Amino acid sequence: MPVNIDMPKLSDTMTEGTLLKWHKKVGDTIEIGDILAEIETDKATMEMEAFDDGLLTDILIQEGEKAPIGSVLAILNGNTIATPSSIPSAVPSLVSTPTPIELPTTVAPNPAVLPTSITAPFTDTSTRIKASPLARKLADELNVNLTNIIGTGPGNRIVAEDVEAAATKKTVAVTSSFEATAAAALTASIKARTVTPPSQPTPESSPNPGSGPLPVINEDDEIIPLSTLRKIIASRLSTSKQTIPHFYLHLEADATPLTDLRKLINDQTAQTHGNKYSLNDFILLAVVQAMTAVPAVNSSFAGDSIVHFKHIGLAVAIAIEDGLVTPVIKKAQTKSLLTISREVKDLANRAKDRKLKPDEFDGGTITISNLGAWGIESFDAIINPPQAAILSIGAAVEKPVVKNGQIVPGLRMDLGMSCDHRVIDGAIAAKFLAELKRLIEHPAVMLL
Repeated sequence: MPVNIDMPKLSDTMTEGTLLKWHKKVGDTIEIGDILAEIETDKATMEMEAFDDGLLTDILIQEGEKAPIGSVLAILNGNTIATPSSIPSAVPSLVSTPTPIELPTTVAPNPAVLPTSITAPFTDTSTRIKASPLARKLADELNVNLTNIIGTGPGNRIVAEDVEAAATKKTVAVTSSFEATAAAALTASIKARTVTPPSQPTPESSPNPGSGPLPVINEDDEIIPLSTLRKIIASRLSTSKQTIPHFYLHLEADATPLTDLRKLINDQTAQTHGNKYSLNDFILLAVVQAMTAVPAVNSSFAGDSIVHFKHIGLAVAIAIEDGLVTPVIKKAQTKSLLTISREVKDLANRAKDRKLKPDEFDGGTITISNLGAWGIESFDAIINPPQAAILSIGAAVEKPVVKNGQIVPGLRMDLGMSCDHRVIDGAIAAKFLAELKRLIEHPAVMLL
């Protein structure tokens, strides 16, 4: 009996995945627990295991292709491949919806002379046809019969471009005024599916409404499709800025005591366990202790209520090649400076290799974004929902400061905080930042 291998849901925010690599090929015998493929989600690259035994008879999604959750990737013990009916109706189309054809009111259609590809919708599901899910969906939309198409994809597999070419070729045979109108509309619809950008977009087509039209896009300009991760970042942060009432606070701390303590500890640990601490390790510990002192910050907006969390989840912003991820140090209030330091190093290394697990992104109650390593002195970060606050840590910068009425050299660090005003009021945020500053300026207190 045929068994479908479906795209699994590997994270709470995942809507589709990219099949990076197949570890099995058609004809291989599959056992439960075998690694079938590697799937890229919005957060990490995950291995997909087999949950059934059998013979791999069909692979429907090739390496590098995207597929929504629940769509059929491959088939065990099958004699025919999956038909369009086996793909969920909620599959998002990767192309735009064709413009409806408006028929002239003065010309009566003559069904007898319409080409077969326009009058007969694709219903052939009994023949074994190798076609991608997108090609099948497109054939259904354009009323093209897949049995008449020779595929140009791997192994003569029919791809979307083959269906579009077949639809365009059929419309050339239309000769009456009615059919010519239909052909022109159909061709325009197909052209609208391509990714070729307009040379001068209108203000309405600008991705940033109110900012005016895009500059003219030339042939030498590079069009870079959004990665799955970048799409998620764009969606979540747009939602954050549009729905969360942000307010921002900044406070400057004396970073000299912290840098002196870090140097002292690193000199000692080099002779013992060898762990090298960063300034950020101390800042993370300071954040935990400041949240313990001001627990109202460890909260989230929940519609008609506010949730105060028992545990502190430190979401640490880590830059990777195509975006930003925020893995979480869970129950951070129970962990020492050494544990936090080692854990954040491990998360950062595996984040860059896209080897983090989905549950390692769960449970964050506050995010820390530190751009000090890049020399950024001050910035405002966007809240990572459903959290109520994010900290923006700047570089430790030498500058003149006033002490005891005298201008002297100082090492200063900007502490920024973006807050959800539905949860955190200005006085609470100010109290938290003051406590964070106190700990950074008296770091030995954190180690007691």
